[in-house]
Amino acid sequence: MTSATRGDASSLFATPKTVAEHRADGSIVLRSGEPLRDCARCIGDWLEHFARQTPDKVFLAERGSTESPWTTVTYAQALQQVRGAASWILARGLSAECPLVILSDNSIDHALLAHAAQHVGVPSAAISPAYSLMSKDFDKLKSMIALLEPGAIYVSATKPFAAALAAIKPLHKAQIISGNADDAGALAFRAIAATAETPDVAKAFATMTPDTIAKFLFTSGSTGTPKAVINTQRMLTSSQQAKAQTWTFLEQGHGDLVILDWLPWSHTFGANHNFNLVLRNGGSLYIDGGKPAPGLFATSLANLKSVMPTVYFNVPRGFDMLIAALRGDEELRRRFFGEVKFAFYAGAALPQNLWDALEQLSIETVGRPLPMVSAWGSTETSPLATDCHFLAERSGNIGVPIPGTELKLVTCGDKLEVRVRGPNVTPGYWKAPELTRQAFDEEGFYLIGDAVKLADAERPERGLFFDGRVAEDFKLNSGTWVSVGTLRVAGITALTPLAQDIVVTGHGGDEVRFLVFPNVAACRAHAGLPGTADVNDVLAHDKVRTTLAQGLARLKQQCANSSGHATRALLLAEPPSVDGGEITDKGYINQRAVLTRRADAVGRLNADASAEWVGL
Repeated sequence: MTSATRGDASSLFATPKTVAEHRADGSIVLRSGEPLRDCARCIGDWLEHFARQTPDKVFLAERGSTESPWTTVTYAQALQQVRGAASWILARGLSAECPLVILSDNSIDHALLAHAAQHVGVPSAAISPAYSLMSKDFDKLKSMIALLEPGAIYVSATKPFAAALAAIKPLHKAQIISGNADDAGALAFRAIAATAETPDVAKAFATMTPDTIAKFLFTSGSTGTPKAVINTQRMLTSSQQAKAQTWTFLEQGHGDLVILDWLPWSHTFGANHNFNLVLRNGGSLYIDGGKPAPGLFATSLANLKSVMPTVYFNVPRGFDMLIAALRGDEELRRRFFGEVKFAFYAGAALPQNLWDALEQLSIETVGRPLPMVSAWGSTETSPLATDCHFLAERSGNIGVPIPGTELKLVTCGDKLEVRVRGPNVTPGYWKAPELTRQAFDEEGFYLIGDAVKLADAERPERGLFFDGRVAEDFKLNSGTWVSVGTLRVAGITALTPLAQDIVVTGHGGDEVRFLVFPNVAACRAHAGLPGTADVNDVLAHDKVRTTLAQGLARLKQQCANSSGHATRALLLAEPPSVDGGEITDKGYINQRAVLTRRADAVGRLNADASAEWVGL
């Protein structure tokens, strides 16, 4: 298929059709003009189908290093191992009240074991490895294990997870499963996958319904215990059916979908959106062992040179690092822009400068802009609620409601709060009836907590723009509202390349101010310092501080209103904390958690006598 140009998306996407219902109370309900078609009963039906139709096609692939060949599993091989492992799972007595927990990163074994459980109606719960490998107190991991009471726990190897396993040992009676066959005290996954299939597997698979719980996914949780979001089979299959109706190229040829992806399966983006996109459409998923982080992105680049995907997925930090790599590698640049159909980014978070840079590189390389699309949703919406299946003119358009899903826009101050209802929405939180009750309004719309703007009030099919988190926005003393989400993205762009991310503060004051998580490598390079230079020396360097001040001045030139720019910025030497709930392993910052945990930094930023902050 020929890649789309800016003016023609018909070869890739459906034409947006959006219906707007204006209610007497002032709210607006948006829905797709395209009804949702029949959905699969469960995601296991997809695996069964492609194991019959394309048994020898590569389903999953991984490699231990960039020098190693890819290890692959076909659809037929995957189904055989899923059924074998499912036999063991049933014999072990796992259930929704005694589920499978996975603590490790993405891998073939991880995928097969999770789907073995889901194939016979047993939920799996992938927990971010950061809670096991980066945490110091394991408090959140302990709370998750105590809530789930798992019957089996999988790790890729017991040695890296030894401290975490010891911390949670008193909280469960689960069988420990290891991807390393030599680990003593654990059952090898290979042995489980080789279990002879029993008739109970087919019986259990036949009794699955759309209401069967497929998995539990945890919210990041800024404070307290992360919530376990119930994900039913209906949620997962309806989300992918809607995706197929919006990304029409998926229905035009199953053999065309290849994804190279690192996004973690402990999050809905990597698991429910990307992994299930491959499974539902009979594609091939190459598991990227790298990620957009220092020392790890080189692996992602080597994998990209080995396997060029049909669709490229990433988060803003990944696009930032990709752009730098493409500029320095002409061959990779030509392959990427020549073979990738389009790029998909997280809707609200991509700074415009990254969009512009990628578009310009594409035009210079192949004579046309790379199509950039997005979507929006949450763990509770599995994750798709809107899809930007058209070629927007700039970053930030999150698209229109997907087939089968309704959005209710409710006036909230000077914003439009958005709420979601549809088959893709969770029935609630596991063992938390009061939290579940609080999460929905009287009509059953999920209270997602985001705000949006209509791109064109008269033409809802032109999409929506993310307008921040309702709870994050605040007023200055002047009564002016600060749109945190919008200002954060504008600030990152203005402070390029020094800012990795920004936390907006100024609550109850006269001015907006920034706490800045720096791109330390970029700051070192900018200051002309060696890679071994201490981070505090780097952040205190005159060149870094001068450039930071210039960035603040640029932002004020763009918007002189008190709510549209920051007057001060403080560079943070300590990276965001996993234990403190400040960051997810996708690299997203939790504004509220940072402000709570770093109250002392906010105090220093507000202290007029402090020499730490940089001002206009």
